[in-house]
Amino acid sequence: MKRVAVTSRSLRSLGYDPDEQLLEVEFHNGSVYRYEQVPAEVVQALLEADSMGRYFNQVFKPQHYRYRRIES
Repeated sequence: MKRVAVTSRSLRSLGYDPDEQLLEVEFHNGSVYRYEQVPAEVVQALLEADSMGRYFNQVFKPQHYRYRRIES
């Protein structure tokens, strides 16, 4: 999945497949995780958030999106 660089102290890049509702998140430490069943509006809100890292922690961790690490 192609990812694009983002401006965040926590996140380095994001990629999204709207058909599969898959979100890939690359962190600054090089780890990449793929999150499943993420609605497009959640991804859009992440991109528009004042702090992507804060939004990610507030929304993704409590919502328990299924995920797996795909790169380290």
